[in-house]
This record gives sequence, structure tokens and C-alpha cells, in this order.
Amino acid sequence: MIVLIVDIRVRPESVGAWKAATLENARASRKEAGVIAFELLGDRDDPTRFALVEKYRDDEAMAEHKKTAHYARWVEVAEPLQAAPRSRVIYHPVEG
Repeated sequence: MIVLIVDIRVRPESVGAWKAATLENARASRKEAGVIAFELLGDRDDPTRFALVEKYRDDEAMAEHKKTAHYARWVEVAEPLQAAPRSRVIYHPVEG
């Protein structure tokens, strides 16, 4: 399993539109065969900061996700609404 955590900051005036686009992407992503989980989290103290927690079966599944139409649509709509480029860290399970 691969776990990807993406940290995202959104322009304050764009939070609603960004969340709508991201939730649409998350719902579609959960239907992919190689996706184990796909969650959107919001910072408790900062309404413009979010994290995506994405769990994939393997590296191939993570790569396939980036080839989907819903991911391309999300990049097109959501990226311009972000306050800065998103950062990401890829993790793997330590136990199991």
C-alpha cells in the first residue's frame, strides 16, 4: 500500500469552489480499482488549509489515478484556486 498526503492552501475567496471541485474528484477517485481510500481533511484552525489523504494499492494504481479524466478536470479547476503549489509526501506502512 502507498499513502500519499497532500498539503494544500487555498485562496480565501476560492475555498467554496475549490472544495466543490475537490469533493467531486474524491468521489470519482474512490471508484478507481486501485484506490483504497481518498479523504479530504480541513484544518481545524485555518479554513484555507486542507490535506488529501490518498491510499493506493501500489505505485501503478497511483500512476493510473493521474491519467483519469476526473483528475485532469480537478487540476484544471482547482490548481488556479490554490494560494501556493501543493506539497506531498508518500508514505508506506511500517507494520504489516
